[in-house]
Amino acid sequence: MYLKSLHLRQFRNYIDQRVEFLAPKTILVGNNAQGKSNLLEAVELLSTLKSHRAGRDRDLVRDGEPVGQILATLERDIGSVDLTLTLRSNGRRSVALNGESVRRHLDFLGVLNVVQFSSLDLDLVRGGPDRRRGWLDGLVVQLEPVYAHILQQYQQVLRQRNALLKFGGQGTAPKDGNQLELAGASGSLPMELDLWNAQLVETGVRVIRRRARVLERLAPIAQAWHRAISGSTEDLTIRYAPSIWENLAESSTMEPDAFSQSLPGGDPQRVQQVFWEKLRQRSIAEQHQGTTLVGPHRDEIELTINQTPARQYGSQGQQRTLVLALKLAELKLIEEVVGEPPLLLLDDVLAELDLDRQNQLLSAIQDHFQTLITTTHLGSFDAQWLRSSQILTVKAGQVST
Repeated sequence: MYLKSLHLRQFRNYIDQRVEFLAPKTILVGNNAQGKSNLLEAVELLSTLKSHRAGRDRDLVRDGEPVGQILATLERDIGSVDLTLTLRSNGRRSVALNGESVRRHLDFLGVLNVVQFSSLDLDLVRGGPDRRRGWLDGLVVQLEPVYAHILQQYQQVLRQRNALLKFGGQGTAPKDGNQLELAGASGSLPMELDLWNAQLVETGVRVIRRRARVLERLAPIAQAWHRAISGSTEDLTIRYAPSIWENLAESSTMEPDAFSQSLPGGDPQRVQQVFWEKLRQRSIAEQHQGTTLVGPHRDEIELTINQTPARQYGSQGQQRTLVLALKLAELKLIEEVVGEPPLLLLDDVLAELDLDRQNQLLSAIQDHFQTLITTTHLGSFDAQWLRSSQILTVKAGQVST
């Protein structure tokens, strides 16, 4: 796939800017806070309908304006596609494909695939489990757009169940601005909880199995890249650790062989059995703490280098190698599944990599992946790269050649 053009209207610090992409590699150069990252953010939004830099649409629309818009023309093997995302300060966004309004946002996902790599991605290693879950969920959505709906269903069930646990069946709890009627008598709490448990297990298993399936395919690709970048001196291990597995083997009533076969991605009935077992174990603790302690929202993706947790690994360089290997693996996996190479967005990341890792990255990209790169200077690029790239200057929300 190839992004031919991008048109920003009242988006961030852009008033009305159109950009034509004329080469496989585009370098956006300029000082900080001029709008380079905003341009990449616009591409990210067209791909995932999410921004890793803002949680509200009002922060994406230019100050003082009610509406902002991102338009693009994308060339795919199936032909040309026009994408439009309209953002409103009041939060009521809309999307369109080829000029036709799309009612379900789910149908907009998966049209444009991107892999973004920025300095913030080092939090994949150093940050908490929620950062790694978010990264994995974003990748799964790109490969299986329906996963966005599955994840939303799970989160809705989780909110309802947490409300029931918090209020203990007494009175009401808020739900999306409305009042959700909960059980009126404390004796009915177990019954109410069983209903939400069933939904939590049903939706949670769907999340767990899809996460596991994607990691199973991603891990060997990332491991191969990691060995190449590290000169075969380090071994990377990626392990999905669902919270329903935690400390369950020792106290489970399941037979040992049944437990070992109930790994993520396996028989869904076995995964459900483990989930129910864990809920029974933590039932008292959950009611005491008033929150759900079991489920995909508490899962971990364990990253280890030479059998040592990567978060505790001393070298920042080794952590950068790990993240670089993950991003290169994302590129390859998306291409394998989708059948076309995704776009690569590099947001001021070359400054975070030493020369060897820069060369590994640039060598892997070549002209195979359309790449948009932001930088404050051109010193990180060799002459050949500069000759084969489109170089655009970004200043105060304006892009020029």
